[in-house]
Amino acid sequence: MTDAGLKMIAAGLAIGLGAIGPGIGIGLLVARAMEGIGRNPEAEPAIRLNMVLGLAFAEAIAIYALVVALILKFT
Repeated sequence: MTDAGLKMIAAGLAIGLGAIGPGIGIGLLVARAMEGIGRNPEAEPAIRLNMVLGLAFAEAIAIYALVVALILKFT
């Protein structure tokens, strides 16, 4: 296998495996937030704020994986 082929496989694995965790985490976070809002609608502003912060932190991990994949691909 060539060096370029190994780089492509490494980049694909980096973004693929790096996006699984944040994808699952975001899904669970939103599901639990919707349950919380359904149980206590008055707490919706606080739940929404914390949900958006959690989404941003989880998405940052996926962006780091993308950066690593791009570095692997283009170096």
